[in-house]
Amino acid sequence: MRIIAGRAKAKRLNSPKTEKTRPTLDRVKEALFSIIDGYIKDASVLDLFGGTGNLALEAISRGAEFAWINDKDSLSVSTILSNAKLTNSLECVKITKKDYAKCLNQIAKEEMVFDVIFLDPPYDSNLAIDTLDKISESENQFLKKDGIIIYETDKNFLLKLEKNNKAEILNSFKNLQCIDERAYGNVVLKMYKWR
Repeated sequence: MRIIAGRAKAKRLNSPKTEKTRPTLDRVKEALFSIIDGYIKDASVLDLFGGTGNLALEAISRGAEFAWINDKDSLSVSTILSNAKLTNSLECVKITKKDYAKCLNQIAKEEMVFDVIFLDPPYDSNLAIDTLDKISESENQFLKKDGIIIYETDKNFLLKLEKNNKAEILNSFKNLQCIDERAYGNVVLKMYKWR
């Protein structure tokens, strides 16, 4: 796992030796950043389920101004911190160790809004759906008017939703619409903007 482009290009990132963290593959990350390239320069970024900080630190390397990286796991947070040091990004990031809902509450209190929000929770969970619902209901809190949310999941989770007749939930948020979906092997990226 490495930074692909920008000022920290080719820096190798640390990854905790645990099954809990599943960093985005380089080929998926490369494809993702070519899609969202126009959103990154001078952007404020939120990585709510940070893991290693891989996505947020790639954004910083490519010209994002600020990244808030959150994870509830202590090992992940120490990995994010070491990767921020490795990429000389400490002055551009805020790292928090919180449950995602508590992190969103803190963001709301601080009245932060983001150009780009990365949601890459454990695949077999409803955490991203709950987050998308909360953002959608918030009406312009969290996400800027012309911002974008990228939700990373996998085909198995989407098939499970279909099997339980719940697939439509990913397209039925009150104020957010899915504008694009891409599959890379088993990984699926869904992108959302304000309706």
